[in-house]
Amino acid sequence: MKFISYRTGDRTSYGAVIDGKIADLGSQPGAPADLKAAIAAGSLPRSADGLDASVALAAVTLLPIIPNPDKILCVGHNYEDHRKETNRAKTDYPSIFTRFADTQIAAGEPIRRPPESTMLDYEGELLLIVGKGGRRIHRDAAMDHVAGFACANDASIRDFQWHTGQFTPGKNFPGTCASGPWMVTPDEVGPLETLSITTRLNGDVMQQGRFDQLIFAIPDLIAYCSTFTTLSPGDLILTGTPGGVGAKRQPPVWMKAGDTVEITIDKIGTLTSPVIDEA
Repeated sequence: MKFISYRTGDRTSYGAVIDGKIADLGSQPGAPADLKAAIAAGSLPRSADGLDASVALAAVTLLPIIPNPDKILCVGHNYEDHRKETNRAKTDYPSIFTRFADTQIAAGEPIRRPPESTMLDYEGELLLIVGKGGRRIHRDAAMDHVAGFACANDASIRDFQWHTGQFTPGKNFPGTCASGPWMVTPDEVGPLETLSITTRLNGDVMQQGRFDQLIFAIPDLIAYCSTFTTLSPGDLILTGTPGGVGAKRQPPVWMKAGDTVEITIDKIGTLTSPVIDEA
């Protein structure tokens, strides 16, 4: 199943995407208030049977999949080729940093380059949406805590990221974290190890990777993150980007106004984002 959050007119809702149309789940009597609440309640349908998909997908405005997550956790240097291109030392534990919820944008919404920098970089990633929350989740049970997956672009303002050893400033400019176009449930995605991710900038392939190349696999990330914080339904985990980032190319490649960046993940879809200058 595929699920989205969206706006139509002055109303926000969430629904299941079925053959290019939406079954509006938020308008059903007694429905949870939003997709995060529906995930927490375990009320999302497991099949399209009996659903009335009558809203055209093209007629709504997409929102970030979970507009109101309690936490956004990001994993750095989680592919060996990216670790090598950044000259990072091998570590026994994943590198974790955080994003703020208001940095999120939806599929099709422009990534915004701020006037303070020209070093806007792409980072294609697999986004994990937490389903069942928990603390100290064992890796063997970790996948039972996943609501779904999506494409993401964890775009970075590199010079602000490099001001110190802490990533927070360069990872939290508004309008720099795109996700979508929808959340796909694990049963539809299947084994992650067989899937690949590709980033294209203006049609040119910039990044390619497979999820069997992750240094820290998804269950390990869930287990580690749930050790130092309690994961809640609707929390987001950005799982890392492959090698080929713009900052490490010679010469560097930075996104600029007029560009289009696409993140494609097998069995999930393609996230497309234009780039504009922040007004």
